[in-house]
Amino acid sequence: MSFGIKAAEALGVKNVLLWTASACGFMGYLQYEELLQRGLVPLKDDSYLTNGYLDTKLDWVPGMPGIRFRDLPSFARTTDPNEVLFDFVKEETQDCLKGQAIIFNTFDELEHEVLDAIKSMLFPRIYAVGPLFKLYRNMPAEAEAKSLRVNLWKEESECLKWLEMRQPRSVVYVSFGCVTVMSDQHLIEFAWGLANSKHPFLWMIRPDVVMGESGAAILPKEFVEETKDRGMIANWCPQEQVLSHTSVGGFLTHCGWNSTMEGINGGVPMICWPFFAEQQTNCRYLNVNWEMGMEIGGDVRREEIEITVKELMEGERGKKMRDKALDWKEKADKATKPGGSSYNNFDRLLKEVFLAQD
Repeated sequence: MSFGIKAAEALGVKNVLLWTASACGFMGYLQYEELLQRGLVPLKDDSYLTNGYLDTKLDWVPGMPGIRFRDLPSFARTTDPNEVLFDFVKEETQDCLKGQAIIFNTFDELEHEVLDAIKSMLFPRIYAVGPLFKLYRNMPAEAEAKSLRVNLWKEESECLKWLEMRQPRSVVYVSFGCVTVMSDQHLIEFAWGLANSKHPFLWMIRPDVVMGESGAAILPKEFVEETKDRGMIANWCPQEQVLSHTSVGGFLTHCGWNSTMEGINGGVPMICWPFFAEQQTNCRYLNVNWEMGMEIGGDVRREEIEITVKELMEGERGKKMRDKALDWKEKADKATKPGGSSYNNFDRLLKEVFLAQD
């Protein structure tokens, strides 16, 4: 919402922009103008989505070695030279650079290469102060602030009671965030993939998750009967608490940044099914850079879901991912405690921006 800069300037007050997504996503959006200049977008036709073009390596992107076209935020995958969302996020990201500072909901060690690149080439006054929900709990505050929750849906606390009856690290938690939608066929494929894995699961299915006029998420009766003793389905839950619960051993996610940060906070390895925007970029980093994720194809197949869930929960790769996830959890804890990088960066933000004399 960079329009706030103009309002702040008109009122003569300080302005700091909060970029709510990842730093790697921010850097990805910053490349949109370069993609245009190099003639990489718009795509010539739809065949470029499947002919290997998306695997083109972009070795000129600062701080993102090995990044491919497919790993950049998804709005670049367009054949329309006037694509509205492409133009909007391109301009919005550039406008962010006009503020006095930018806050990132990340921590230095997690995205240090990208953060360093942004500092060196574009904008020196940036502050990585995340995970924000962990940082504010380590700050002196009133009790009301400690209980803050930010959700677009009403939480169902029964999820936590159900988790209490499960074995440690035995449950696959499934949630695709607030806005991701899918076809009814994909819903069914996910359902049978989870059922066939034989692992307990807690699945958030929003009322509007299915595309189409009805939007109704209707699961087969056979699936409900098959999984009644080891599956729970709800509309929404307190996700941060769920992902920190000892019973949760894996997270099937769309890779939205809040979900990604909450998964890191819980030390939970992830199965990635990115939907749009910078979720593709987050997925790449979870898989390659942070080594705590594995990706499944966009065209969901129950066999792939079953195999991937089993590998995550039982396999050697899943064990390595879990170790990495716990390592990142410890680093996030350290960053947000007094003396940690995010804690210190927030203190610097106050002193260098808000308390500084013009």
